[in-house]
Amino acid sequence: MVQQVTKGIKISVETKFEGTFYKNYKVHYAFAYKIAIENRGKDVVQLHSRHWKIYDALNNVEFVDGEGVIGKKPVLKPGEVHTYASGCLLTSPFGAMQGHYGMVNFATTKKFRVTIPTFKLSAPFALN
Repeated sequence: MVQQVTKGIKISVETKFEGTFYKNYKVHYAFAYKIAIENRGKDVVQLHSRHWKIYDALNNVEFVDGEGVIGKKPVLKPGEVHTYASGCLLTSPFGAMQGHYGMVNFATTKKFRVTIPTFKLSAPFALN
């Protein structure tokens, strides 16, 4: 598990290799990840956007930007945790993801970024 705290928001990430399959005559490697977003601060905050940078071992880089996470813009009171699961496809058995969430503090109305720490994606059969 990878964890990081930014401005009172703790991000924890767990990953899992899901398998391989063919798409457009190419092998793809499927990975799942579970993220917990914990508000360790004293103010209510809301997640409004996400930015991902996804790397694979073949030096391909993909950027993903969007509103919320899996169609939600969770509001977190102090002490609350929001968890969700998602996934990505790579064209190699190794890669990594990193990024940030765009958040807003309800008490100050200020927007801020929360770092999503870099986490590795690796197929266990390729780890020798």
